[in-house]
Amino acid sequence: MGANLNCGKCYYCRNGFDYYFCTDLQDYGNSLSAANLPYLFGGFADIIYALPGSYIFKVPEGLPSKIAVLTELMAVTTGLDKAKRFSAVHTEGFRFNDTVLIQGAGPLGICHIIKARMLGAGKIIVIDPNPSAFRLNLAKEMGADVIINYNKLDRKRCLETIRELTDGRGADIVVECAGVPEAISEGLDYLRPGGFYIETGNFVDMGEISIKSSIICTKNLRIIGIGGEAATVYGPTMDALERYMKHYPLDKIVSHFFCVEEAEKAIQFSMNGDCMKVAIASNKYFQ
Repeated sequence: MGANLNCGKCYYCRNGFDYYFCTDLQDYGNSLSAANLPYLFGGFADIIYALPGSYIFKVPEGLPSKIAVLTELMAVTTGLDKAKRFSAVHTEGFRFNDTVLIQGAGPLGICHIIKARMLGAGKIIVIDPNPSAFRLNLAKEMGADVIINYNKLDRKRCLETIRELTDGRGADIVVECAGVPEAISEGLDYLRPGGFYIETGNFVDMGEISIKSSIICTKNLRIIGIGGEAATVYGPTMDALERYMKHYPLDKIVSHFFCVEEAEKAIQFSMNGDCMKVAIASNKYFQ
């Protein structure tokens, strides 16, 4: 089920914008919570009440639950699809064999590695500050060509390494999946002139940063933010997961499961660098 319900009445709804532009958006688990009648709006539960007008998607029979839970994460990689559409304009966007650099090797970063490879990326570079080898090794297994452990290099050396890997130009596409504001200013440095920056990790207010505004003009950069994804991508995303699970060990992305009663423990555990995607499953899953 889609987690959001748009009003259908505001300017954005009436003019064909995606649901996340809605000015009166209702959000399961946020604006719609267990404090609202009939109280069954929380995600950490065996049963949820779906309001009329909610988007409902059927999971393909051949798609295991352990992989189906990746649907929303994979749908967020729509930024790469948008960049691909820009390539219809000469020298713009995400072109075949372009170098893609991904900041962050968490679950979202891993899904972007897979999508980048699906869409014809050339070299895929991943940067992550996690001292644990767990995430970096999984990034490699999922298709990353080069792994840079940010803990072992300072910012200047990271930039030098990236330029060495790209014949001095910088990456064609940079995707921010780290979820820290500081990654943005660094990511803009990693781009080549005319490059494409996709901001997807700082979905909530993580604070302010300062950047050299001139870099956007002098490098002639393209920057897009991903505030959500069209509801129409969920079905195709599940179909793609079912198809590509034969080629990628997608089941490894969900590294740990917790039952509903352990929801708080699961959230705390998810901050551990030795895990990937942590899922909370119905009690029936453990029976």
